[in-house]
Amino acid sequence: MSDQEKELGVLRQQIDRIDKQIHELLNERARCAQQVADVKLKHQGQREAVFYRPEREAQVLRAVMARNPGPLADKEVARLFREIMSVCLALEEPMRVAFLGPEGTFTQQAALKHFGHSVLSVPLASLDQVFREVSSGTAHYGVVPIENSTEGVVSHTLDLFKQYSLRICGEVELPVHQHLMRKADDDGEIKRIYAHQQSFTQCRSWLDAHYPSVERVEVISNAEAARRVADEGAGTAALASDMAAELYELAVVVRNVEDQPDNVTRFLIIADQEVGPSGQDKTSILVQAHHEPGALYQLLEPFYRHGISLTRIETRPASVGYLFYIDFEGHYSDDAVDEVLSELEAESVELKLLGSYPRCVL
Repeated sequence: MSDQEKELGVLRQQIDRIDKQIHELLNERARCAQQVADVKLKHQGQREAVFYRPEREAQVLRAVMARNPGPLADKEVARLFREIMSVCLALEEPMRVAFLGPEGTFTQQAALKHFGHSVLSVPLASLDQVFREVSSGTAHYGVVPIENSTEGVVSHTLDLFKQYSLRICGEVELPVHQHLMRKADDDGEIKRIYAHQQSFTQCRSWLDAHYPSVERVEVISNAEAARRVADEGAGTAALASDMAAELYELAVVVRNVEDQPDNVTRFLIIADQEVGPSGQDKTSILVQAHHEPGALYQLLEPFYRHGISLTRIETRPASVGYLFYIDFEGHYSDDAVDEVLSELEAESVELKLLGSYPRCVL
């Protein structure tokens, strides 16, 4: 046996011992999670028990990153713990998470990034259906897009918050990378490219430079674009994600063809659930202001006076005046936030608290 083989043998034995310890600790954690479920059922009952606590998970993930000494990167360690928590939570209660389908969309990627891969992710045909499934209790949670750094706010999502009495209980930020893909055995000329309308917009300059005369066909999602290419084959290509390429067994021809390399989409987690403070939170509201001069100033002035930072403000037309969607730092239970909400409620036509929730961790 060479010196190298001897040294590697010692290290491999050490890895085997560590793996055994990790395995034992994982099962110990899983048993503890089962005991947590038993306590919740004992004190809350089957109908009222809440197994998933977004604020608790956010605190755990932040603690993981804060104490991480390396060499593993903070976010990589946090992703490992996300999957551990997902598996353990599934032992307490398997969760159904509705998302805007079909399978292979960026929204499904966001759902799995937030909840881990041990949830049952349920693809639905429209945002309306996602809100309906969560509102009826058929799905525990829903994942919906709210804004893109290139395209701006998703107006339909805002409209649905006005219609349904659901709460925001989390957010996910997902870097969006578009890839050109086609069937692996198709090496002929590309005559048609399928994609969602937003993907065509996000990749317009690249497409104009490389495929200026190729037909561009809009479909309901990038996953649908990949499915079309898988079915039609020769001469077709799609703009879609890695997940779609894997799901429909397509070969990625060119990666990251988006015009803005830092393109990010933000998603919201919706549920019929209030979330306690995690220590680093956001709050979202809908406010209908009076139709009068200075209405926007009257809305924003209390935030300035109480030292609360806004992170997003959008304007939507309403039957009388305008409806404002506002994101800001803090939890509704904070004294300063509570005072601002009270002032806004007194000075506006309508105030709807959409929820307070942990700021995005991963």
